[in-house]
Amino acid sequence: MNDLKSIKAAARKAAFARRKLAHEAGGPGRAGLLSGVLAGYRGVPMSGFMAIRTEIDPVPAMEEAAAHGPVGVPVIQRLGLPLKFSRWEPGCTLKEGPFGAMIPEVDDFFEPEILVVPLVAFDRQGGRLGYGGGFYDRTLELLRAKRPTLAIGFAYAAQEDVNLPLEPTDQPLDMMVTENEVITF
Repeated sequence: MNDLKSIKAAARKAAFARRKLAHEAGGPGRAGLLSGVLAGYRGVPMSGFMAIRTEIDPVPAMEEAAAHGPVGVPVIQRLGLPLKFSRWEPGCTLKEGPFGAMIPEVDDFFEPEILVVPLVAFDRQGGRLGYGGGFYDRTLELLRAKRPTLAIGFAYAAQEDVNLPLEPTDQPLDMMVTENEVITF
């Protein structure tokens, strides 16, 4: 197990470095393809995320989606638990949540059917390497046990990795969206 932890740590370190370079390269319209994908699901309850550090920013796509149905952001309750999702609207009052992610000041929880998922690295088979807390894996497992739940990874193309150290508990993505392409699995 320690071997896998060190392999994952090395994969994360390399992916963070690639993500930082992609983030610094900038450029407009990075959420354009995500907006196009989400337009096909107008009105379906969904969750995005508030970008932290050098994550790609899905907020422009979330703003468009919020005009047609409920949009939430993840709220960490505590370590070891699945995420909850609080309704977010453009311009709503935010406060700092765990790990520095902004969350709505007023909790209005609901269960999304589509999750736009942040990540550290991804592969072309639907694999996702997260931050290591297992929050999205637990959450997707719980939601998928109740109903079909679409997991859309959103990251820079530079975060792609061909050799991810995955475990059986890692929940797969259904789709991956980067600033350059949409990949379906």
